[in-house]
Amino acid sequence: MNLTQKILKDHLVTGTLAAGEEISIRIDQTLTQDSTGTMAYLQFEAMGIGRVKTRRSVAYIDHNTLQTGFENADDHQYIQSVAKKHGIWCSKPGNGICHQVNVERFGVPGMTLLGSDSHTPTGGGIGMLAIGAGGLDVAVAMGGGAYYLTCPKVVGVKLSGKLPYGVAAKDIILEVLRRLSVKGGTGKVMEYIGEGVKSLTVPERATIANMGAELGATTSVFPSDEVTRAFLKAQGREGDFRELGADPDAEYDETLEINLDTLEPLVARPHLPDNVVTVKEAGPIKVDQVFIGSCTNSSYQDMMRVARILKGKTVHPDVSLVIGPGSKQVLTMLAENGALADMLNAGARILECACGPCIGMGQSPKTNAVSVRTNNRNFYARSGTASAGIYLTSCETAAVTAIAGVLTDPRCLDIDLEVEQPASFDVNDNLIIPPAAEGQEDEVEVVRGPNIKPFPLGHDLEETVCGKVLLKMEDNITTDHIMPSNAKLLPYRSNIPHLSDYCLTPVDETFPARAKAEKGGILVAGSNYGQGSSREHAALVPLYLGIRAVAAKSFARIHQANLINNGILPLTFAEEADYDRIDQGDEMSLPAVREAIAAGKDELELRNETKQESYRVLLPLTERQRGMILAGGLINYIRTRG
Repeated sequence: MNLTQKILKDHLVTGTLAAGEEISIRIDQTLTQDSTGTMAYLQFEAMGIGRVKTRRSVAYIDHNTLQTGFENADDHQYIQSVAKKHGIWCSKPGNGICHQVNVERFGVPGMTLLGSDSHTPTGGGIGMLAIGAGGLDVAVAMGGGAYYLTCPKVVGVKLSGKLPYGVAAKDIILEVLRRLSVKGGTGKVMEYIGEGVKSLTVPERATIANMGAELGATTSVFPSDEVTRAFLKAQGREGDFRELGADPDAEYDETLEINLDTLEPLVARPHLPDNVVTVKEAGPIKVDQVFIGSCTNSSYQDMMRVARILKGKTVHPDVSLVIGPGSKQVLTMLAENGALADMLNAGARILECACGPCIGMGQSPKTNAVSVRTNNRNFYARSGTASAGIYLTSCETAAVTAIAGVLTDPRCLDIDLEVEQPASFDVNDNLIIPPAAEGQEDEVEVVRGPNIKPFPLGHDLEETVCGKVLLKMEDNITTDHIMPSNAKLLPYRSNIPHLSDYCLTPVDETFPARAKAEKGGILVAGSNYGQGSSREHAALVPLYLGIRAVAAKSFARIHQANLINNGILPLTFAEEADYDRIDQGDEMSLPAVREAIAAGKDELELRNETKQESYRVLLPLTERQRGMILAGGLINYIRTRG
């Protein structure tokens, strides 16, 4: 068996391990962050379960950390109090980015991790089967429910050789994206194998696993080996080590071979992570801003390489350099060994240990800027500046670029970039708050600020669904398009009515007003609709606006699940050419749709009443998903089943 199959088998609750079949698995750990977590805990409370039933659940506060009003601070207080009451550990603001801290302090090889963040697969770097999902799925898992998914295919990514000087782990995953595209991992787990894996540290593996999300993959996983043991020992957690790997004769559905010896520094140009060329091919583009950090590249070893490059240098006068260490542990160690001073003396601006600029939470670049960043996504307008172009690179490329003022290949350096893992990391978990002891939960009061509003619930599916096409969209519409997540809107993640005024405005500023005037309708989209974040707000807000169905060429995995969880029909065109026959404003209907779904039909009729045409659309659902759609969503479905 391959490693993915082994972990799935150990956690299998229902189904068989055959690619394409629905399975459910037991979840050992859960992870939330404050952008999605507030809603997840509101949903958990709605289920009426007293205490979480996982081995470990952690609530991280790392996204909404700019406190320009009361809203974020109120949500932080709510999260900390609801976590304490229900058996959840809470990582306070300043302790670090959820994925970085979870690998450092909580990740256990061989366990399953479900997180309400699409980059939860970072945990694959330590040998976990770590999957991103919507907050409602995470809430169910916290309550002891199984997580349902389509059994994935497993791609064996065989690494050989060793990274040359100036080439980083980030370049490995950019190479995978260049070959496979942002849709290439859909329905698959990327399992890294081969001799080349042994040369990669846990933080380097985590960088690769993190950006597997950009492939659309279910998750990515590395073996747990002596490299993993050494990392856990340095974290004071050697007891959590378990050796895990694929059998020598393991088989894979697909294979991809990468010779690390031949890789060059790469860059993903705007506005997709798969728009990859070599730094040399991109040329010396003038740069205005450099950001080094995010959950992708903010480890101790990442930061130390950056400090070595910056030491004794000065950032180019036309460049703003901002650096965000990934955790308090990392920042403390940089402060203690002098590397932080090297960064400051070079002219870097040091950010708090938080998600930050990657999601437009501060440090938005200037108009028409070129911003080189080490994060994982460069979607249009995600930085908070729609006219800016975001280029994704390794830390080494970003650091040398900040000095040169133009995009620069780091192989020009003459600096020792080999950074040894410390024998022991600085361990101080004083910003991680334990939950109340069992039996003391009633002593904890859950505090709710005025910004927290009820979340919308769907209703029973009508016999016939009718509505106007309120918006027709192109390919690769992201969750940042559907529900923008910038510094101005993140404080309102628990206020769906407020967010509704901004839904899909990057595509069409008139959409919210038109949706409210029409009292809902239908959306039409191209391929890969809903790629990007796991944020279920991209389903909850359209639900609030009355959207009952989305017809698309194809969907991203997590968003499709979020639509079903909230009772919205994700319809796929049986003939993609039918997409071209529909215009915005057409009146559409799904006649006798409730009867068809109840009967288990996977093919439905989508009728264009304006053009008097009918199209075949596909809605393959499991028995459980049919029940959810008929009931108007997962929470309603759970309630009807007692």
